[in-house]
Amino acid sequence: MRPHKVIEQVDYRLLAKDTFFIVTGIFAAAFGLESFLFPNSFIDGGATGISLLIAETADIPLYILIILVNIPFVFLGYRVIGKIFALKTGLAILGLALVLAFVKFPEVTQDKLLVSVFGGFFLGAGIGLSVRGGSVLDGTEVLAIYLSRKLGTTIGDIIILVNILVFSAAAYMLSLETALYSMLTYLSASKTLDFVIEGIEEYTGVTIISDSSEEIRRMIIDKLGRGLTIYKAKGGYGKQGSHREYDVIYTVITRLEIRRLNIEINKIDPKAFVVMGKINDTRGGMIKKRTL
Repeated sequence: MRPHKVIEQVDYRLLAKDTFFIVTGIFAAAFGLESFLFPNSFIDGGATGISLLIAETADIPLYILIILVNIPFVFLGYRVIGKIFALKTGLAILGLALVLAFVKFPEVTQDKLLVSVFGGFFLGAGIGLSVRGGSVLDGTEVLAIYLSRKLGTTIGDIIILVNILVFSAAAYMLSLETALYSMLTYLSASKTLDFVIEGIEEYTGVTIISDSSEEIRRMIIDKLGRGLTIYKAKGGYGKQGSHREYDVIYTVITRLEIRRLNIEINKIDPKAFVVMGKINDTRGGMIKKRTL
């Protein structure tokens, strides 16, 4: 018998949501470039910064450079991440280029500090929104992922190295002052990008080891209104490697609840071992606080 061909259904709600994020990101990034950075000869880091730098020193339109500089990263994204990501990224970069070519945004200000901060803000917001839509407007992170796998370094190290080269070139080709302001632009953009991707409500994962685990469990459920997970563990200590079994509690809270959790744990067991770690994203489970 001939095998049945599996037809994947398109999730139109997800597609509409991704399209909204990408289109909004394109216009936000274009506004930051046209109204703040490009008229004042400021640059950003990464592929966008390279495009701005070349546009300042050569008679080539920015919208063409945005495409040319990012083409290698789109193909690299196809190899490293996947076909859907590469397709979305290619369309997003093409959309940004078209908006830069045909939509005219007014210059907002010539104040250097405002240009660097708000230019970075709108550019970072645009890139962050596009990431939430499943694409990127700047291919530097794709390169960083690829090189980190090949060289065994972290993604952050690669991005820092690329930006050092970009800002050094800006200091040589433009001016040291422009390079310094451009670094401020990059910081503003990166912080805004993190904010857009991670959201307002940052979550913290908390691991608690205590002899009073049952009391702490009841406290987290009844007073904080949070869900939790309990799992068995064995601990080792001392020269003899002696160990015992105990319950480990894991829960996820917002950063605004950290102080209250610490106070309540201290009331129950001041010697409890508590480990906290930032969580970039959560999905499913009892993430939202239940009504008490």
